This record gives sequence, C-alpha cells and structure tokens, in this order.
Amino acid sequence: MRRLLLLLASAIAIFGGMYVLFSALDTLRTLDLVEAERDGWQRPADVLRALDLRPGNTAVDLGSGAGYFTLKISPLVGNSGRVLAVDLRRLSLTFLWIRSVLHNRRNISVIVGGEDDPHLAPGVADAVLIANTYHEFRNPRPIMEHVFRALRKGGRLVIVDRGPGSAADGHEVPMDRVAQELEHEGFEIVGRRDSFIRPADQDPWWLLAARKP
Repeated sequence: MRRLLLLLASAIAIFGGMYVLFSALDTLRTLDLVEAERDGWQRPADVLRALDLRPGNTAVDLGSGAGYFTLKISPLVGNSGRVLAVDLRRLSLTFLWIRSVLHNRRNISVIVGGEDDPHLAPGVADAVLIANTYHEFRNPRPIMEHVFRALRKGGRLVIVDRGPGSAADGHEVPMDRVAQELEHEGFEIVGRRDSFIRPADQDPWWLLAARKP
C-alpha cells in the first residue's frame, strides 16, 4: 500500500511539473508574440536612442515587467555593462530571468522594488527608463528622489507614457505635470515629444527626456 501511495504521489508530482513547464513555455511564446506586435507601434529604437547608452553603461529599466525593453537594452551596454530590471511583480521578474538565461544575457539583474523605493544604490546608473509605468506610481515623489540619487552626474532619464485623452481608466498622465515634478527633484529637461506615438486604439503617448546636472 505504501509503495502504491508513493507511486501515486510521484505520478502527481511529475504531471504537476509537466503542467507548470507547459504553462511557462506557453507564456514565453505569448510574450514573444505580444512583443513582436508591440515593436510595430512602440518605436523602441527611438526610445533607446533617447537613453544615449554606451558600452559599459549601467541602465535601469524601472517597471520592466517581463523585459520588453530590458532585453533590448542589454546588447547596447554590452558584456561590460549592466541592466537593472526593477518591478514590483515577482512573477514578471521570474519570466524576465528565464528569458535572460535563454537569450544568454548575463548582464541583466532583476530587482524586486517597493511601492516607494526601487532599491537602487546611489550613483549606480548612467540612464533610467520608465516606460508605461509612471502613471502607476501611487506617489511619484519618493520614487523620483531615489531615481535622482541613483543616477550619476550627467545621467539621463527617459519617461514614456500615455497622455490624457478619452480613456477614463487612470492609465494616463499629463506630460507637463511630470516635467514639473522632475524639475522639482532637480532634473533638467532636455527633450520632449508631446505626441511621440499614436497607437490606433489608445491615447497618444508622449516622451520626456531629462538629465541629472
């Protein structure tokens, strides 16, 4: 009887593991499909160009999710550089870690951030990207204080987000308000695009570039 129970438990464990593996592989395939579609409207090359990255730089993808921009930044900073992917969601970071291993991107590190603290060391970064995330900040001020301290002098901050439009779901934020908040923290605004992208079924997105003096 004990042997039968052990065999049954082993079978359940094997099938459970196979289900988890199948689900993970399906999620990875879905991510690839969604991101391929996103490439068609997100203008990732222009976003990355605004970061002004060089080999050996350390870049932060704040609100990285499963790594859409993180994986694109990685080859730009090279093996001598680093990409710090920060997000609140552990599951998203788990898939980002898996993807970094599959793509052999050894310069990527994942960081579980807090609601008011991205857990970045002072002076660690040459550039910070916040894409489609700023509107999620419950209180932007402490986050941006940490970002300012994390950037080295002359470091760049690029924020891409949706501006006010017809949507009423809270997933939008005025660029002028964000620019004022950045200047309050000591940033210098160096570039702004009021209508950076216009997805067919979404409100227009803006791009704001700043630097730490």
